[in-house]
Amino acid sequence: MDVMPRLAIVVIPALLLASCGSEPQTVDQGEAPLAGAAIGGDFTLTGESGEEVSWSDFAGQYRTIYFGYAYCPDVCPTDNQRAMAGLKKFEAENPELGAKIQPLFVSVDPERDTPEVLTEFTDAFHPRLIGLTGTKEQLDAATSTFAVFYGKGEESESGGYLMEHSNITYLFGPGGEPLATLPTDEGPDAVAAELAKWVR
Repeated sequence: MDVMPRLAIVVIPALLLASCGSEPQTVDQGEAPLAGAAIGGDFTLTGESGEEVSWSDFAGQYRTIYFGYAYCPDVCPTDNQRAMAGLKKFEAENPELGAKIQPLFVSVDPERDTPEVLTEFTDAFHPRLIGLTGTKEQLDAATSTFAVFYGKGEESESGGYLMEHSNITYLFGPGGEPLATLPTDEGPDAVAAELAKWVR
């Protein structure tokens, strides 16, 4: 029996598989998890230098946004450290794409989070993280638009208090469209991987 036809049957498919494997594979991530969600919209708050800052100021950029407060004892520092460490990792691996992302931190505790306090807080996590806050009316409008909650906890005898708030880090697209939440609970690597799925 002729051996060549048998070899051809085995070798040709193997070569075809090898050639397919050598091509770079682009994975279609499908639709973003928050696509079409009624989250986000314009607001005007006060920036770290006392200037007015609006959501629309960042049109054309991807944006991450987190609502918390600088005096938070554990949750906010942890979430922001992981989110910004993930952004730094993504920036290191994809400098051009990383530069398209503007991170934002909105304080829901304007009584204590002065521009100086916000600057110190944001600078601890990322050089481009912008801190914002506003009046109660402005914050009520912004938190409602972004589907997060906040409220002042009970004051101690010394006047200290905690703020209750959502701890979600959102990722929005260049048109202000919601894309995903960043998995800060899974650490910086998971945050960087999530950014890589949606930032183009």
